Amino acid sequence: MRTRHVTVGVDGTITAVRALDRAADEAALRGVDLEIVHAVPDLDEAGPVLASAAARVRARRPGTAVTTVPVQGHSAGVLAERGRHAALTVVGCRDLGGILGAVVGSVSARLAAHAPGPLLVVRGDSPMNCHDEIILALDDATDAGTAAYAFQEAELRRARLRIPPFTTHHPVLPMASHRANGRSTARPAWVAALADLGERHPTVRADAPEPGSAPVRALVDATRTADLVVVAAGPATHGPGRHLGPVARELLHHSHCPVLIVPAGQETA
Repeated sequence: MRTRHVTVGVDGTITAVRALDRAADEAALRGVDLEIVHAVPDLDEAGPVLASAAARVRARRPGTAVTTVPVQGHSAGVLAERGRHAALTVVGCRDLGGILGAVVGSVSARLAAHAPGPLLVVRGDSPMNCHDEIILALDDATDAGTAAYAFQEAELRRARLRIPPFTTHHPVLPMASHRANGRSTARPAWVAALADLGERHPTVRADAPEPGSAPVRALVDATRTADLVVVAAGPATHGPGRHLGPVARELLHHSHCPVLIVPAGQETA
């Protein structure tokens, strides 16, 4: 993992406090500094919220260095920009639900499509590593870098890596062929890639992915007993932002644990 800081957005709400606590834990886990950002129309308004957030982190994680940053602007745009220099950006998820949520969206949803680096969207309020398991969610947009990132996260947390069956009807990576018993048989290239990652991360207890497919709701149910679910954001589109596949969108709305969104092509250490 890179040794850059963790960035978190706060606004004084309980949703932001949960994100702040998780960001402080993530910074401590990685042994890096924590940057607390508050985006406001008037910089004079930021002081009390930032001071309270910094005091909370210092009380909970006294060994973590904290920097507070007041910025004028919209939260999603500010955090996307600050995230260019962060190892991880953390934001809380405020459930809007229904038509309102679909139309208005949220800071977390906009960041998911625009964040230049890994984004942790904090859903639920379970403590970190209470289940000792993270999930790698396979989607059409998933690339090898996302799988590598998931292995690194599992290694960092000393957690089991669970890889459920496909959640979409299409292959995740191109099919490759190999010869077995003199016959040519189809073998998904991602199986070979995951096997290679397992050799590079021997301490990670990783499940072999099962064949076939499963509905997205089964994946959402699986997040009830996970500390984290890792999913990819697709490559940049012709317009601004990245494409979010159906799995990523469903997890953002319904996951029972934090969602770690990794941009396609993300470099790993």
